[in-house]
Amino acid sequence: MENIKHSYVDVRGLKLHVAEIGTGPKVVLFLHGFPELWYTWRHQMIAVANSGYRAIAFDYRGYGLSDIPPEPEKGNFRDLIDDCIGVLDSLGINKAILVGKDVGAFVAYLVPVIYPERVSAIVVLGVPFMLPGSGVQGLLASKGFYVSRFHEPGRAEADFARFDIKTIVRNIYTLFSGSEVPTAADDQEIMDLFDPSNPLPPWFSEDDLNVYASLYEKSGFGYPLQVPYRSLTIDIGINEPKITVPAFLIIGDKDYVLKFPGLADYIHSGAMKQIIPNLELTFVAEGCHFVPEQFPEQINQLIIPFLDKHSI
Repeated sequence: MENIKHSYVDVRGLKLHVAEIGTGPKVVLFLHGFPELWYTWRHQMIAVANSGYRAIAFDYRGYGLSDIPPEPEKGNFRDLIDDCIGVLDSLGINKAILVGKDVGAFVAYLVPVIYPERVSAIVVLGVPFMLPGSGVQGLLASKGFYVSRFHEPGRAEADFARFDIKTIVRNIYTLFSGSEVPTAADDQEIMDLFDPSNPLPPWFSEDDLNVYASLYEKSGFGYPLQVPYRSLTIDIGINEPKITVPAFLIIGDKDYVLKFPGLADYIHSGAMKQIIPNLELTFVAEGCHFVPEQFPEQINQLIIPFLDKHSI
């Protein structure tokens, strides 16, 4: 960890926090989820760097140590897509392999749709291809579903306001590492689903929790609630998407995402191949939504051969 270097780059008027390790022309750009940050990828960054790659992760705008944009309520996925290109430009990198999870999976899928010349391949974890806008309406079907609750302006803010930052991160990591979709009853909020007697997952230490909490102390959760949750239904101008680069989708077989309505059938049907012809798919036994942190060695052993096969 001490070999990971930290800096800031100027991207589209904001200072974005960047972590990197390794050198050379073969670049891997890691894209985090929520409530994650660059730190999510610590295990993969070190392993990838030891395999000859330059590993880079950044905190999205409005997350962690990166600047919050002046009008966060106007944020959408296109901001994160363009920020990826801005980070690469700022670091003098022409092309990279993208590795994204959760929110980062959306971004990793969409960057090569808009900027195919900048991406050699993609690895995505936990989320199949979905297009913001009409393609995600099903995620808002249940009013108690956490996506619906976080999508509703002000509701998650009021829910979270009852707790400190560290408690919120603890609750989410513990709740969302289960195999059931967090869904609240009419008289509950999402944070009410957490049982305080439940310990942290065994792969997530108190030190890890402290790192996340300290980083979110700076940014809070305002922009992360906007992107992804409140911008899921915002059309970003992509019609008939096609991803021509090689892609590798990794999903834990205990990931609650597989319980989203219709999603398991969609994943198993092969329908994604119409959009991503060069798609490989694998499931990780007992893997949860946070599988890169849960089973880092196993994920490294899956990712690195794929990188070696498709790096420029």
